[in-house]
Amino acid sequence: MTPHWVVLWQYRFQLLSGVEMTVFLTVATMALAVPFGLLLAFLRMSSSRIIRAPVTAFVEIFRATPLLLQVYWAFYVLPALTGIGFSALATALIGLVCNVASFNSETFRAGIISIRQGQRNAALALGMRPHQVMRWVVLPQAFRRVLPALATTWVALFKDTSLVSTIAVADLSYVALQIRTETYRVMEVLTAMAAIYWLLGYPQAKLADWLHHTLATGE
Repeated sequence: MTPHWVVLWQYRFQLLSGVEMTVFLTVATMALAVPFGLLLAFLRMSSSRIIRAPVTAFVEIFRATPLLLQVYWAFYVLPALTGIGFSALATALIGLVCNVASFNSETFRAGIISIRQGQRNAALALGMRPHQVMRWVVLPQAFRRVLPALATTWVALFKDTSLVSTIAVADLSYVALQIRTETYRVMEVLTAMAAIYWLLGYPQAKLADWLHHTLATGE
């Protein structure tokens, strides 16, 4: 079959719209999943089992089940349970945020735990209150340590947003597959989709690698 690459130019605005949605989903999800993940991390470290147990169950469920299943569940089951209808975009964000926040919570928890107890004790001895120790001593160091892991999660998230195309969110994957259906130009459209994902994803992956090397920390 002779390639007809001109089809990509004809649908360039639709592809650009799909790219914009993919970028929006990535940015919005991470913007919500970072503070939510930090909150989950604090709750998981609570001394109260009543608080810790349900939060742990929430995190482990989202870490141990496929993201695609979570998106489907949010789209089909959550409205039935709550009686509230969600748009496809809202559903996608709910599924993505809960999934990414669950992984972020473990990343933050590991970073917080990695700060030596001696530093906390020294800060307390200087008269700082526990919440001040966490804010000014522990969290700045922990965040620096977990930043490379968060960057890696970002790269994975950018690719995983393609799963929301299954519930008709008009991201790059959904738009490209729609163009394929309309034009029957499978090779051209799928090749272009792969190229766009690579052009956008490769710099992000290299940035994550740079952060891993630059912020490598040892006790």
